[in-house]
Amino acid sequence: MAFRDDFVWGVASASYQVEGAASEGGRTPTVWDMVTHGHPTFKVADGSSGDVACDAYHRTDEDADLIAGLGVQAYRFSLAWSRIMPGGTGEINHEGLDYYKRLIDALTSRGVKPYVTLFHWDYPLCLYDRGGWLNDDSPKWFADYATVVAKELGQSVHHWMTLNEPQCFIGHGHAYGIHAPGLKLPHREVLTVCHNALLAHGHAVQALRAHADKPTIGWAPVGETRFPATDDPADIEAARRETFGVPDSKGHQHGPVTDLNFFNNAWFSDPVIKGEYPSGDEWNRFHAHLPEPKAGDLETIAQPLDFYGVNIYSGTPVKADADGHPVRATQRTGHPRTMMNWTVTPEALYWGPKFIAERYGLPVIITENGCAMADWVMRDGKVHDPGRVDFLDRYISQLKRAAAEGVDIRGYFQWSIMDNFEWGEGYTKRFGLVYVDYETGERIPKDSYHWYKDVVASNGANLGPAEGIR
Repeated sequence: MAFRDDFVWGVASASYQVEGAASEGGRTPTVWDMVTHGHPTFKVADGSSGDVACDAYHRTDEDADLIAGLGVQAYRFSLAWSRIMPGGTGEINHEGLDYYKRLIDALTSRGVKPYVTLFHWDYPLCLYDRGGWLNDDSPKWFADYATVVAKELGQSVHHWMTLNEPQCFIGHGHAYGIHAPGLKLPHREVLTVCHNALLAHGHAVQALRAHADKPTIGWAPVGETRFPATDDPADIEAARRETFGVPDSKGHQHGPVTDLNFFNNAWFSDPVIKGEYPSGDEWNRFHAHLPEPKAGDLETIAQPLDFYGVNIYSGTPVKADADGHPVRATQRTGHPRTMMNWTVTPEALYWGPKFIAERYGLPVIITENGCAMADWVMRDGKVHDPGRVDFLDRYISQLKRAAAEGVDIRGYFQWSIMDNFEWGEGYTKRFGLVYVDYETGERIPKDSYHWYKDVVASNGANLGPAEGIR
């Protein structure tokens, strides 16, 4: 059994993580340049930055060959806002646009469709200095940027995502202070950032609809994926409820138990898809801090989308207690973890898309999935990564299980095509199908690259059975 005939296989990356050329081509600094060059409280694990990263800016054809060599139909990448509009608004930098046009041409000439993300966290520093997402003008700034992109690239790009993982750049960046811009804001201000970012999403969808040629539009959030510990209907319902509820902060890596948990699905997705913030007793603490939306805000946020993109790496097993309430199920001592210390839970790629499709009624695309492993070049000059192969086989098999049961799954993007700058972890974590020597820029396809190529060629027919892991 394979996936549907029109299933889209792809790989993904993000501008700051791979491009480099931080001071070239008219690009101006972003909040990530700020925190990687002398921030008073936030430090990257290895003291590095994305100044050079994978040097993708200078290796367009080489990287396009690697992507096309996989046989994938699509490449998901993001645009650097400050490379296109160095002042954040106003003047357009055509040298920056030309870079993306060269990349798009390199892909399309090799039969690979560009799937473009407008914002993957590299917010222009000049706009941050004017208040950033806290500024009520920030949605308009983003709308202006989206309009320029749609007009300049919208005849050759037909697949779009607005925001990548708002839970991360808001939660990690504005609440917990462990991503750029490294803030720990009060709840009301964090929720103002959230509301303005969702408004920006809505305005961007409008701009793409107005100016791009036949656009297919989604977004790429991440949240707390829950799956049932057993097949008991009570456990399934508990996992469904917890997936769209407010998971407590116990065990949360950065937020104290008394904190709001910004890593949830419903607070971000209900406004975007349903046109309303979630209600009920468990959401009262959020509403208590939410500034009153202006008239028309929720209508702007809830623009029709063509697909729901979701990034899923791991999940948490849940069971129902005696009263039917969700509680975390205990995993076995020594349960496998990746180099990011995320548990290996293939079931997340079955239950996550299933629950999302049920609630929001949109086709689902897995916009990111992958794992960080301890990779190095071995004596034979190759990079053998059997752990990643097993991880991807198990996860994608669970996705195929969901598709076989009728969940409308349209595509899968592996994260990432190559090792890159992993945000606060710097270059200490490797997610790529392609190994990158950061000193020389050399690319070496790993065993997982060749494995994924075979999976794509078979449209998933050669995957193993859908099963969990011990």
